[in-house]
Amino acid sequence: MTPRRRAILLLALALLLGALAAASVRRREAALARALGPSRLVLVTRAPAAAGAAPAAAQPVLRPLPRRYAPPDAVADAAQLAGARLAVALPAGSIITASVLRTPDAAAEAELAPGERVADVVADGDPRAIVPGARVDVLVTREGDGTQAGTTTLALQDVEVLDAHAVPAGDGDAQSPSGGGARVAASLRVRVRDAVYLAAAQAFARDIRLLVRSPGDRGRDAGLAFDERLR
Repeated sequence: MTPRRRAILLLALALLLGALAAASVRRREAALARALGPSRLVLVTRAPAAAGAAPAAAQPVLRPLPRRYAPPDAVADAAQLAGARLAVALPAGSIITASVLRTPDAAAEAELAPGERVADVVADGDPRAIVPGARVDVLVTREGDGTQAGTTTLALQDVEVLDAHAVPAGDGDAQSPSGGGARVAASLRVRVRDAVYLAAAQAFARDIRLLVRSPGDRGRDAGLAFDERLR
């Protein structure tokens, strides 16, 4: 066989193998598409955004996603983001769902279970983190009576925030009784007895403080109380 014929034969063999490989890839792609099923468009964040921020801060963009992997409440219409705030911080690449969005009237629209109430409190806390959808622990500090030191108690744990806003600087509640720090007015989902307790605490307690939990932290501690002599 001449070198010319050998080269032609090798070229034809390479083309045949390339065609077979391409056909195999196409078959695999078609099988994968059938396995994944149809896709749908969802809004995905291109930048990280903090809790309480407007969804636009996350630079959302529409991306196709296999329907079987898309959350049931995934948002596909940017109109749903109008006037909403993020209840939790979202990293870049997150799918925006209805469950992470909160509207200003979330407290009014909240569906309360039997035995639940909405308790309004003004407390020390970070308005940037205490936003609708966040979960907080409530600390209550009592005044000492002259014979006993004042105490700080972990009064409530894992409480859902339905609505919240910073107390304006000119408001009489803007100054913290503890001597500084931001103040926030919050609406909390609580049980009846806890709502009564918080209403009383606003009157008798020296200070109420809201501590924000990290996302997903639903643990509970035994009742804790500390007196001022530990300072």
